[in-house]
Amino acid sequence: MGIGILSAAYLVASVLFILSLGGLSNQEKAKRAVWYGIFGMGIAIIATIFGPGFSTVSYILLIPLLAIGALIGKSVAQRVEMTEMPQLVAALHSFVGLAAVFIGLNSAMQDLHHLTGAEIVIHEVEIFLGVFIGAITFTGSIVAYAKLAGRVNGKALILPGRHILNSIAVVASLILLVMYINSSQLWTLYAMLFIALLVGAHLVAAIGGADMPVVVSMLNSYSGWAAAATGFLLGNDLLIVTGALVGSSGAILSYIMCKAMNRHFVSVILGGFGNETGPAMDIDGEQVAIDSVGVANALEEANSVVIVPGYGMAVAQAQQSVAELTRRLIKNGTSVRFGIHPVAGRLPGHMNVLLAEAKVPYDIVLEMDEINDDFPNTDVVIVIGSNDIVNPAAQEDPNSPIAGMPVLEVWKAKQVFVSKRGQGTGYSGIENPLFFKDNTRMFYGDAKSSVDQLLSVIN
Repeated sequence: MGIGILSAAYLVASVLFILSLGGLSNQEKAKRAVWYGIFGMGIAIIATIFGPGFSTVSYILLIPLLAIGALIGKSVAQRVEMTEMPQLVAALHSFVGLAAVFIGLNSAMQDLHHLTGAEIVIHEVEIFLGVFIGAITFTGSIVAYAKLAGRVNGKALILPGRHILNSIAVVASLILLVMYINSSQLWTLYAMLFIALLVGAHLVAAIGGADMPVVVSMLNSYSGWAAAATGFLLGNDLLIVTGALVGSSGAILSYIMCKAMNRHFVSVILGGFGNETGPAMDIDGEQVAIDSVGVANALEEANSVVIVPGYGMAVAQAQQSVAELTRRLIKNGTSVRFGIHPVAGRLPGHMNVLLAEAKVPYDIVLEMDEINDDFPNTDVVIVIGSNDIVNPAAQEDPNSPIAGMPVLEVWKAKQVFVSKRGQGTGYSGIENPLFFKDNTRMFYGDAKSSVDQLLSVIN
Protein backbone atom coordinates (compact mmCIF):
# COMPACT_ATOMS: atom_id res chain seq x y z
CA MET A 1 0.00 0.00 0.00
CA GLY A 2 1.43 3.36 -1.05
CA ILE A 3 1.72 6.41 1.19
CA GLY A 4 -1.10 8.13 -0.74
CA ILE A 5 -3.59 5.33 -0.13
CA LEU A 6 -2.49 5.10 3.50
CA SER A 7 -3.11 8.84 3.98
CA ALA A 8 -6.54 8.54 2.34
CA ALA A 9 -7.45 5.61 4.61
CA TYR A 10 -6.35 7.58 7.67
CA LEU A 11 -8.47 10.53 6.52
CA VAL A 12 -11.55 8.33 6.15
CA ALA A 13 -10.92 6.78 9.57
CA SER A 14 -10.53 10.25 11.12
CA VAL A 15 -13.87 11.36 9.64
CA LEU A 16 -15.57 8.22 10.97
CA PHE A 17 -14.13 8.84 14.45
CA ILE A 18 -15.46 12.42 14.39
CA LEU A 19 -18.90 11.19 13.26
CA SER A 20 -18.81 8.56 16.01
CA LEU A 21 -18.00 11.09 18.69
CA GLY A 22 -20.64 13.51 17.44
CA GLY A 23 -23.33 10.83 17.24
CA LEU A 24 -22.85 9.77 20.85
CA SER A 25 -24.44 13.04 21.99
CA ASN A 26 -27.85 11.73 20.92
CA GLN A 27 -29.37 8.54 22.33
CA GLU A 28 -31.20 7.71 19.11
CA LYS A 29 -28.02 8.01 17.03
CA ALA A 30 -25.66 6.39 19.53
CA LYS A 31 -25.86 2.87 18.07
CA ARG A 32 -25.01 4.10 14.59
CA ALA A 33 -22.22 6.23 16.07
CA VAL A 34 -20.67 3.15 17.69
CA TRP A 35 -20.60 1.41 14.30
CA TYR A 36 -18.87 4.47 12.79
CA GLY A 37 -16.16 4.05 15.41
CA ILE A 38 -15.87 0.30 14.76
CA PHE A 39 -15.51 0.77 11.00
CA GLY A 40 -13.06 3.62 11.50
CA MET A 41 -10.85 1.51 13.76
CA GLY A 42 -11.05 -1.40 11.32
CA ILE A 43 -9.87 0.81 8.46
CA ALA A 44 -7.08 2.22 10.64
CA ILE A 45 -5.78 -1.21 11.64
CA ILE A 46 -5.88 -2.66 8.11
CA ALA A 47 -4.26 0.43 6.57
CA THR A 48 -1.49 0.41 9.18
CA ILE A 49 -0.77 -3.31 8.78
CA PHE A 50 -0.52 -3.13 4.99
CA GLY A 51 1.12 0.29 4.92
CA PRO A 52 4.79 1.10 4.33
CA GLY A 53 7.41 -0.18 6.76
CA PHE A 54 6.07 -3.66 7.49
CA SER A 55 8.19 -6.70 6.68
CA THR A 56 7.34 -10.39 6.53
CA VAL A 57 8.74 -10.82 10.03
CA SER A 58 6.43 -8.05 11.25
CA TYR A 59 3.40 -9.85 9.85
CA ILE A 60 4.46 -13.14 11.42
CA LEU A 61 4.65 -11.45 14.84
CA LEU A 62 1.78 -9.00 14.54
CA ILE A 63 -1.10 -11.03 13.10
CA PRO A 64 -1.11 -13.71 15.85
CA LEU A 65 -0.92 -10.98 18.49
CA LEU A 66 -3.87 -9.18 16.90
CA ALA A 67 -5.86 -12.41 16.86
CA ILE A 68 -5.08 -13.11 20.52
CA GLY A 69 -5.98 -9.55 21.49
CA ALA A 70 -9.27 -9.73 19.56
CA LEU A 71 -10.23 -12.99 21.27
CA ILE A 72 -9.41 -11.57 24.72
CA GLY A 73 -11.39 -8.41 23.95
CA LYS A 74 -14.40 -10.40 22.78
CA SER A 75 -14.28 -12.63 25.86
CA VAL A 76 -14.10 -9.65 28.22
CA ALA A 77 -16.90 -7.81 26.42
CA GLN A 78 -19.21 -10.82 26.64
CA ARG A 79 -18.56 -11.45 30.34
CA VAL A 80 -18.54 -7.93 31.76
CA GLU A 81 -21.88 -6.69 33.11
CA MET A 82 -22.97 -3.07 32.75
CA THR A 83 -22.38 -2.69 36.49
CA GLU A 84 -18.70 -3.42 35.89
CA MET A 85 -18.25 -1.03 32.96
CA PRO A 86 -16.70 1.83 35.01
CA GLN A 87 -13.84 -0.32 36.27
CA LEU A 88 -13.42 -1.89 32.82
CA VAL A 89 -13.06 1.55 31.24
CA ALA A 90 -10.50 2.50 33.88
CA ALA A 91 -8.57 -0.70 33.21
CA LEU A 92 -8.56 -0.05 29.45
CA HIS A 93 -7.19 3.44 30.03
CA SER A 94 -4.26 1.87 31.85
CA PHE A 95 -3.40 -0.13 28.71
CA VAL A 96 -3.19 3.07 26.65
CA GLY A 97 -0.90 4.63 29.23
CA LEU A 98 1.33 1.58 29.38
CA ALA A 99 1.55 1.44 25.57
CA ALA A 100 2.64 5.09 25.50
CA VAL A 101 5.37 4.33 28.06
CA PHE A 102 6.71 1.35 26.09
CA ILE A 103 6.69 3.24 22.79
CA GLY A 104 8.45 6.20 24.39
CA LEU A 105 11.15 4.03 25.94
CA ASN A 106 11.62 2.19 22.66
CA SER A 107 12.03 5.49 20.78
CA ALA A 108 14.57 6.67 23.35
CA MET A 109 16.72 3.60 22.68
CA GLN A 110 16.85 4.15 18.92
CA ASP A 111 19.70 5.79 17.05
CA LEU A 112 18.93 9.49 16.45
CA HIS A 113 21.92 10.27 14.18
CA HIS A 114 19.53 10.99 11.31
CA LEU A 115 18.17 13.95 13.31
CA THR A 116 20.02 17.21 13.84
CA GLY A 117 19.79 20.25 16.10
CA ALA A 118 16.23 21.28 16.93
CA GLU A 119 14.85 18.00 15.55
CA ILE A 120 16.62 16.05 18.31
CA VAL A 121 15.34 18.41 21.01
CA ILE A 122 11.75 18.19 19.74
CA HIS A 123 11.97 14.41 19.50
CA GLU A 124 13.32 14.09 23.05
CA VAL A 125 10.59 16.37 24.40
CA GLU A 126 8.00 14.18 22.65
CA ILE A 127 9.53 11.08 24.23
CA PHE A 128 9.59 12.67 27.66
CA LEU A 129 5.99 13.93 27.50
CA GLY A 130 4.71 10.63 26.10
CA VAL A 131 6.33 8.62 28.89
CA PHE A 132 5.29 11.13 31.58
CA ILE A 133 1.61 11.29 30.57
CA GLY A 134 1.49 7.56 29.88
CA ALA A 135 2.94 6.66 33.29
CA ILE A 136 0.48 8.92 35.13
CA THR A 137 -2.39 7.44 33.12
CA PHE A 138 -1.24 3.89 33.83
CA THR A 139 -0.97 3.99 37.61
CA GLY A 140 -3.86 6.45 37.97
CA SER A 141 -6.10 4.09 36.03
CA ILE A 142 -5.01 1.11 38.11
CA VAL A 143 -5.93 2.94 41.33
CA ALA A 144 -9.24 4.07 39.80
CA TYR A 145 -10.01 0.48 38.83
CA ALA A 146 -9.23 -0.72 42.36
CA LYS A 147 -11.51 1.93 43.88
CA LEU A 148 -14.38 1.30 41.47
CA ALA A 149 -14.11 -2.45 41.90
CA GLY A 150 -14.10 -2.12 45.69
CA ARG A 151 -10.58 -3.57 45.97
CA VAL A 152 -9.43 -0.54 47.98
CA ASN A 153 -11.23 2.03 50.13
CA GLY A 154 -13.11 4.62 48.12
CA LYS A 155 -12.29 7.46 50.51
CA ALA A 156 -9.67 10.03 49.62
CA LEU A 157 -6.13 9.20 50.77
CA ILE A 158 -4.83 12.44 52.26
CA LEU A 159 -1.08 12.45 52.89
CA PRO A 160 0.52 15.22 54.96
CA GLY A 161 1.87 17.90 52.63
CA ARG A 162 0.49 16.15 49.56
CA HIS A 163 0.43 19.35 47.47
CA ILE A 164 4.08 20.00 48.31
CA LEU A 165 4.93 16.42 47.34
CA ASN A 166 3.17 16.82 43.98
CA SER A 167 4.92 20.14 43.37
CA ILE A 168 8.32 18.62 44.15
CA ALA A 169 7.57 15.75 41.76
CA VAL A 170 6.68 18.17 38.93
CA VAL A 171 9.78 20.32 39.51
CA ALA A 172 11.99 17.21 39.64
CA SER A 173 10.48 15.99 36.36
CA LEU A 174 11.20 19.34 34.68
CA ILE A 175 14.81 19.20 35.89
CA LEU A 176 15.12 15.66 34.55
CA LEU A 177 13.69 16.85 31.21
CA VAL A 178 16.42 19.48 30.92
CA MET A 179 19.07 16.92 31.86
CA TYR A 180 17.68 14.44 29.31
CA ILE A 181 17.74 17.01 26.52
CA ASN A 182 21.32 18.01 27.37
CA SER A 183 22.74 14.51 27.86
CA SER A 184 20.26 12.01 26.30
CA GLN A 185 21.09 9.65 29.16
CA LEU A 186 18.41 7.05 29.70
CA TRP A 187 18.67 7.09 33.50
CA THR A 188 17.02 10.54 33.52
CA LEU A 189 14.06 9.09 31.60
CA TYR A 190 13.82 6.12 33.95
CA ALA A 191 13.96 8.43 36.99
CA MET A 192 11.12 10.53 35.57
CA LEU A 193 9.16 7.35 34.82
CA PHE A 194 9.40 6.29 38.47
CA ILE A 195 8.26 9.72 39.67
CA ALA A 196 5.36 9.83 37.19
CA LEU A 197 4.16 6.37 38.26
CA LEU A 198 4.03 7.57 41.88
CA VAL A 199 2.31 10.85 40.93
CA GLY A 200 -0.39 9.03 38.94
CA ALA A 201 -1.20 6.69 41.82
CA HIS A 202 -1.15 9.51 44.38
CA LEU A 203 -3.37 11.85 42.34
CA VAL A 204 -6.19 9.34 42.00
CA ALA A 205 -5.80 7.92 45.51
CA ALA A 206 -6.36 11.47 46.84
CA ILE A 207 -9.73 11.70 45.05
CA GLY A 208 -12.81 10.65 46.99
CA GLY A 209 -15.52 8.22 45.93
CA ALA A 210 -18.13 10.80 44.88
CA ASP A 211 -15.71 12.26 42.34
CA MET A 212 -14.94 8.94 40.64
CA PRO A 213 -17.14 9.64 37.54
CA VAL A 214 -15.02 12.74 36.94
CA VAL A 215 -11.87 10.69 37.44
CA VAL A 216 -12.95 8.22 34.74
CA SER A 217 -13.47 11.00 32.19
CA MET A 218 -10.24 12.70 33.33
CA LEU A 219 -8.26 9.49 32.76
CA ASN A 220 -9.96 9.20 29.39
CA SER A 221 -8.52 12.61 28.56
CA TYR A 222 -5.07 11.61 29.81
CA SER A 223 -5.10 8.47 27.67
CA GLY A 224 -5.98 10.59 24.64
CA TRP A 225 -3.09 12.98 25.15
CA ALA A 226 -0.77 10.01 25.73
CA ALA A 227 -1.93 8.57 22.40
CA ALA A 228 -1.40 11.93 20.67
CA ALA A 229 2.13 12.16 22.07
CA THR A 230 2.77 8.64 20.81
CA GLY A 231 1.46 9.70 17.39
CA PHE A 232 4.06 12.46 17.21
CA LEU A 233 6.77 9.97 18.15
CA LEU A 234 5.74 7.53 15.44
CA GLY A 235 4.87 10.17 12.87
CA ASN A 236 1.36 8.72 12.69
CA ASP A 237 -1.19 11.40 11.75
CA LEU A 238 -4.21 9.25 12.59
CA LEU A 239 -2.94 8.55 16.10
CA ILE A 240 -2.41 12.27 16.61
CA VAL A 241 -5.94 13.11 15.44
CA THR A 242 -7.54 10.29 17.44
CA GLY A 243 -5.58 11.12 20.57
CA ALA A 244 -6.52 14.80 20.27
CA LEU A 245 -10.21 13.87 19.86
CA VAL A 246 -10.16 11.61 22.91
CA GLY A 247 -8.07 14.01 24.98
CA SER A 248 -10.14 17.10 24.25
CA SER A 249 -13.52 15.34 24.56
CA GLY A 250 -12.47 13.80 27.87
CA ALA A 251 -11.34 17.19 29.16
CA ILE A 252 -14.60 18.84 28.07
CA LEU A 253 -16.65 16.07 29.68
CA SER A 254 -14.67 16.44 32.91
CA TYR A 255 -15.36 20.19 32.87
CA ILE A 256 -19.09 19.65 32.27
CA MET A 257 -19.30 17.14 35.11
CA CYS A 258 -17.37 19.40 37.49
CA LYS A 259 -19.74 22.23 36.63
CA ALA A 260 -22.71 19.95 37.35
CA MET A 261 -21.17 19.17 40.75
CA ASN A 262 -20.24 22.81 41.47
CA ARG A 263 -16.62 21.79 41.59
CA HIS A 264 -13.43 23.17 40.10
CA PHE A 265 -11.48 20.73 37.96
CA VAL A 266 -8.22 21.54 39.75
CA SER A 267 -9.82 20.91 43.16
CA VAL A 268 -11.01 17.50 41.98
CA ILE A 269 -7.50 16.60 40.83
CA LEU A 270 -5.95 17.75 44.10
CA GLY A 271 -8.45 16.00 46.35
CA GLY A 272 -12.05 14.83 46.00
CA PHE A 273 -15.17 14.64 48.09
CA GLY A 274 -15.05 12.82 51.38
CA ASN A 275 -13.15 15.37 53.42
CA GLU A 276 -15.23 17.19 56.04
CA THR A 277 -14.66 20.92 56.48
CA GLY A 278 -16.28 21.08 59.93
CA PRO A 279 -18.82 19.36 62.18
CA ALA A 280 -21.66 17.81 60.22
CA MET A 281 -25.21 19.05 60.71
CA ASP A 282 -27.28 17.11 63.25
CA ILE A 283 -29.99 14.93 61.71
CA ASP A 284 -33.31 14.66 63.52
CA GLY A 285 -35.85 11.86 63.12
CA GLU A 286 -35.56 8.24 62.18
CA GLN A 287 -35.73 6.10 59.08
CA VAL A 288 -39.27 4.76 58.66
CA ALA A 289 -39.72 1.56 56.66
CA ILE A 290 -42.59 0.70 54.33
CA ASP A 291 -43.58 -2.52 52.57
CA SER A 292 -44.41 -3.19 48.93
CA VAL A 293 -48.17 -2.91 49.47
CA GLY A 294 -47.81 0.59 50.91
CA VAL A 295 -45.62 1.73 48.02
CA ALA A 296 -47.95 0.11 45.46
CA ASN A 297 -51.01 1.86 46.94
CA ALA A 298 -49.27 5.23 46.76
CA LEU A 299 -48.23 4.61 43.15
CA GLU A 300 -51.75 3.60 42.10
CA GLU A 301 -53.18 6.80 43.63
CA ALA A 302 -50.49 9.07 42.17
CA ASN A 303 -51.00 11.17 39.05
CA SER A 304 -47.31 11.92 38.59
CA VAL A 305 -44.28 9.77 39.42
CA VAL A 306 -40.56 10.49 39.02
CA ILE A 307 -38.02 7.67 39.25
CA VAL A 308 -34.43 8.57 40.21
CA PRO A 309 -32.00 5.71 39.47
CA GLY A 310 -28.48 5.36 40.82
CA TYR A 311 -25.66 2.86 41.05
CA GLY A 312 -27.76 0.60 43.29
CA MET A 313 -30.07 -0.06 40.33
CA ALA A 314 -27.08 -1.07 38.26
CA VAL A 315 -25.69 -3.37 40.95
CA ALA A 316 -29.05 -5.12 41.37
CA GLN A 317 -29.57 -5.21 37.57
CA ALA A 318 -33.05 -3.88 38.20
CA GLN A 319 -33.40 -1.83 35.01
CA GLN A 320 -35.69 -4.37 33.27
CA SER A 321 -37.99 -4.54 36.29
CA VAL A 322 -38.02 -0.74 36.54
CA ALA A 323 -38.91 -0.51 32.85
CA GLU A 324 -41.81 -2.95 33.34
CA LEU A 325 -43.04 -0.95 36.34
CA THR A 326 -42.90 2.18 34.18
CA ARG A 327 -44.96 0.54 31.42
CA ARG A 328 -47.63 -0.60 33.87
CA LEU A 329 -47.94 2.80 35.51
CA ILE A 330 -48.20 4.55 32.15
CA LYS A 331 -50.83 2.02 31.05
CA ASN A 332 -52.83 2.94 34.17
CA GLY A 333 -52.74 6.62 33.20
CA THR A 334 -49.92 7.76 35.50
CA SER A 335 -47.36 10.30 34.25
CA VAL A 336 -43.94 8.68 34.73
CA ARG A 337 -40.59 10.33 34.13
CA PHE A 338 -36.97 9.67 35.09
CA GLY A 339 -34.63 12.19 36.70
CA ILE A 340 -30.98 11.66 35.79
CA HIS A 341 -28.16 13.43 37.59
CA PRO A 342 -25.04 14.12 35.45
CA VAL A 343 -22.88 11.98 37.76
CA ALA A 344 -25.38 9.24 38.61
CA GLY A 345 -23.64 5.87 38.77
CA ARG A 346 -19.88 5.60 38.42
CA LEU A 347 -19.52 6.42 34.76
CA PRO A 348 -20.81 9.37 32.70
CA GLY A 349 -24.13 8.35 31.11
CA HIS A 350 -24.27 5.11 33.12
CA MET A 351 -27.98 5.39 33.94
CA ASN A 352 -28.93 6.48 30.42
CA VAL A 353 -27.31 3.37 28.98
CA LEU A 354 -29.07 1.06 31.43
CA LEU A 355 -32.48 2.61 30.74
CA ALA A 356 -31.92 2.50 26.98
CA GLU A 357 -30.96 -1.17 27.33
CA ALA A 358 -34.30 -1.76 29.10
CA LYS A 359 -36.12 0.11 26.27
CA VAL A 360 -37.36 2.98 28.43
CA PRO A 361 -38.63 5.71 26.03
CA TYR A 362 -36.06 8.46 25.50
CA ASP A 363 -38.57 11.27 25.88
CA ILE A 364 -39.36 10.49 29.54
CA VAL A 365 -35.69 10.39 30.60
CA LEU A 366 -34.87 13.94 31.72
CA GLU A 367 -31.71 15.58 32.99
CA MET A 368 -31.50 17.21 36.43
CA ASP A 369 -31.98 20.76 35.14
CA GLU A 370 -35.06 19.72 33.17
CA ILE A 371 -36.89 18.10 36.07
CA ASN A 372 -35.77 19.80 39.28
CA ASP A 373 -38.47 22.51 39.13
CA ASP A 374 -41.20 19.85 38.81
CA PHE A 375 -40.64 18.04 42.12
CA PRO A 376 -42.98 20.29 44.18
CA ASN A 377 -45.82 19.23 41.85
CA THR A 378 -44.87 15.53 41.88
CA ASP A 379 -46.97 13.05 43.85
CA VAL A 380 -44.39 10.27 44.27
CA VAL A 381 -40.64 10.01 43.79
CA ILE A 382 -38.96 6.60 43.81
CA VAL A 383 -35.23 6.74 44.51
CA ILE A 384 -33.48 3.52 43.49
CA GLY A 385 -29.98 3.07 44.85
CA SER A 386 -28.95 6.74 44.97
CA ASN A 387 -27.38 8.66 47.82
CA ASP A 388 -25.24 11.71 47.08
CA ILE A 389 -27.23 12.94 44.06
CA VAL A 390 -30.42 13.29 46.16
CA ASN A 391 -28.76 14.47 49.38
CA PRO A 392 -30.26 17.72 50.76
CA ALA A 393 -27.10 18.24 52.84
CA ALA A 394 -25.58 19.67 49.65
CA GLN A 395 -27.86 22.68 50.12
CA GLU A 396 -28.50 22.66 53.86
CA ASP A 397 -25.14 21.83 55.46
CA PRO A 398 -22.20 24.15 54.61
CA ASN A 399 -19.83 21.71 56.36
CA SER A 400 -20.90 18.74 54.24
CA PRO A 401 -18.25 17.30 51.89
CA ILE A 402 -20.78 17.80 49.05
CA ALA A 403 -21.82 21.34 50.05
CA GLY A 404 -22.76 23.34 46.94
CA MET A 405 -23.16 20.31 44.70
CA PRO A 406 -26.34 20.56 42.57
CA VAL A 407 -28.65 17.67 43.47
CA LEU A 408 -32.06 16.34 42.48
CA GLU A 409 -34.43 18.03 44.95
CA VAL A 410 -36.62 14.98 45.47
CA TRP A 411 -37.53 15.90 49.07
CA LYS A 412 -39.84 18.62 47.68
CA ALA A 413 -42.23 15.98 46.32
CA LYS A 414 -45.33 14.93 48.28
CA GLN A 415 -43.98 11.43 48.98
CA VAL A 416 -40.53 9.89 48.55
CA PHE A 417 -39.78 6.17 48.59
CA VAL A 418 -36.14 5.12 48.78
CA SER A 419 -35.22 1.64 47.61
CA LYS A 420 -32.08 0.75 49.54
CA ARG A 421 -30.38 -2.40 50.82
CA GLY A 422 -29.93 -1.15 54.38
CA GLN A 423 -29.28 1.86 56.58
CA GLY A 424 -25.64 2.35 55.60
CA THR A 425 -24.23 5.38 53.79
CA GLY A 426 -23.50 5.47 50.07
CA TYR A 427 -20.25 4.93 48.18
CA SER A 428 -18.74 8.19 49.42
CA GLY A 429 -19.69 7.46 53.04
CA ILE A 430 -21.83 10.60 53.51
CA GLU A 431 -25.01 10.42 55.61
CA ASN A 432 -28.21 11.52 53.83
CA PRO A 433 -30.84 13.59 55.77
CA LEU A 434 -33.40 12.70 53.06
CA PHE A 435 -33.85 9.27 54.65
CA PHE A 436 -35.02 10.90 57.90
CA LYS A 437 -37.54 13.38 56.50
CA ASP A 438 -41.25 13.11 57.35
CA ASN A 439 -42.34 12.55 53.73
CA THR A 440 -39.73 9.81 53.11
CA ARG A 441 -40.23 6.08 53.58
CA MET A 442 -37.50 3.47 53.26
CA PHE A 443 -38.27 0.52 51.00
CA TYR A 444 -35.51 -1.82 52.17
CA GLY A 445 -34.13 -4.69 50.13
CA ASP A 446 -32.37 -5.53 46.89
CA ALA A 447 -33.59 -3.11 44.22
CA LYS A 448 -34.65 -5.79 41.73
CA SER A 449 -36.45 -7.86 44.36
CA SER A 450 -38.17 -4.76 45.71
CA VAL A 451 -39.42 -3.64 42.30
CA ASP A 452 -40.50 -7.20 41.48
CA GLN A 453 -42.58 -7.16 44.67
CA LEU A 454 -44.28 -4.01 43.38
CA LEU A 455 -44.97 -5.69 40.05
CA SER A 456 -46.69 -8.57 41.85
CA VAL A 457 -49.10 -6.07 43.43
CA ILE A 458 -49.60 -3.53 40.62
CA ASN A 459 -51.63 -4.77 37.65
